[in-house]
Amino acid sequence: MNQYIPRRLKGNILALAEYFPVVAIVGPRQVGKTSLVQRLHGHLAKETVYLDMENPDDRIKLDQPTLFLEPLANKTVILDEIQRVPELFPVLRGIIDRNREPGRFIFLGSASPDLIRGTSESLAGRIAFIELTPFMIDELPETIDFRTHWLRGGFPDSLLAPDESMSSVWRENFIRTYLEQDLADLGLGAEPLLIRRLWQMLAHLSGQLLNKHALASSLGIHSTTVSRYLDLMESAFLIQRLPPFLVNTKKRLVKTPKMYLRDTGILHQLLRIPSFVDLSGHPIMGSSWETWVVNQITGMKPEGLDVSFYRTHDGTEVDLVLSRSTKPVTLVEIKYSTTPRVTRGFTVASADLNVERRFIVCPVEYGFPLSNGVRVLGFKELGQLWEGQ
Repeated sequence: MNQYIPRRLKGNILALAEYFPVVAIVGPRQVGKTSLVQRLHGHLAKETVYLDMENPDDRIKLDQPTLFLEPLANKTVILDEIQRVPELFPVLRGIIDRNREPGRFIFLGSASPDLIRGTSESLAGRIAFIELTPFMIDELPETIDFRTHWLRGGFPDSLLAPDESMSSVWRENFIRTYLEQDLADLGLGAEPLLIRRLWQMLAHLSGQLLNKHALASSLGIHSTTVSRYLDLMESAFLIQRLPPFLVNTKKRLVKTPKMYLRDTGILHQLLRIPSFVDLSGHPIMGSSWETWVVNQITGMKPEGLDVSFYRTHDGTEVDLVLSRSTKPVTLVEIKYSTTPRVTRGFTVASADLNVERRFIVCPVEYGFPLSNGVRVLGFKELGQLWEGQ
């Protein structure tokens, strides 16, 4: 695979590297962190030195980190899979404080509790985090159809595979590697078969309210164990929990989060859905579309815009509430239909939250107005959700 698709975060990373001594690019394995940072060469203010902490030859260079790193003060040192050497963080703090300049280090890390905890404790005020997600729809060239992106997901090697079969092979190996190695490295000490069952159950339930007790009962384990597994899977960017929007109201609100897989390609692989034809006839179709849209919105939204959902115990609900400083500004429904209608629940929720900007996201290229001030948005128009906000 020779094709490279530019990432929209490149400019953000370069800007952060001009101010912070350390920039940490985090995200799941195989999401393209190394490829992205290789494209930064020549754009950074300094020359770069790359070290992979999974390479024994590179690891040994840091047996005496101060001796190796201090002479490189005029370069940007890139440390890949940094979570494997948390003992470096206190040493790096001393090196940075002796010569505090921007752009001294770039960390690449598959997210882990050790990575987050170690840097926040040792490098507070010196480091900026930025998350690299699988490809979002606004990054793709016109040659890649949104259905291909939806089916295969946004991981580069899956999305850009020569055919569906090779994409499926890549995703199956991705899942197996996470089950047999990566999640264990993150501290998830459980049988891979058990975690695969949990992951498959979460795929079936993507877009639904999270019921840890039901999951625990089905797996024959304690709910606190399920909670720990979910925390680690979220730290690895495999799932995300969407919080409810809680407001002061006389209505009884649902306070349980919803759960989504972070990549629809992995969702389809876990459910053995090999093609778009198979997806079209599958009961998961609507939930899969909702998962894809939610991932695009949470991955593309600007800083400071919070995403949640609204649901009352009497059945009034809206899929997404976009808010700033706890003030709701936009409501979003997600429908797998080219002829959606405004539901009574959506209208009631709009009145409950006093929001006038209301959209329904559908699998169409370009949207159109509906009744009562609601507008349909196409998959190419998701940026309109926060334009002017």
